[in-house]
Amino acid sequence: MKDKFLEWLNLALMANLFLVLFSFFWLAIAVMGHSFGISLGLDLWYKLWEPVFTPAIGILMGGAILSGVASWVRQRLEDRQAQ
Repeated sequence: MKDKFLEWLNLALMANLFLVLFSFFWLAIAVMGHSFGISLGLDLWYKLWEPVFTPAIGILMGGAILSGVASWVRQRLEDRQAQ
């Protein structure tokens, strides 16, 4: 059960990571387009920042911490069982 939970958590974090990376590259391209006077969705990115990208970054950070703590606890339990 624990392993299945950690597997799903890692899968969700990986999908979330790709969302965060996509948003970063979109921002970089939109800012470059804005500097050349080409509309590449910078206004839409700003509208999506608060409701979509900010929670995605928070979930990614929290999930990474949760995954690390769970792995640490699992390792400690395995070490105690081995003794």
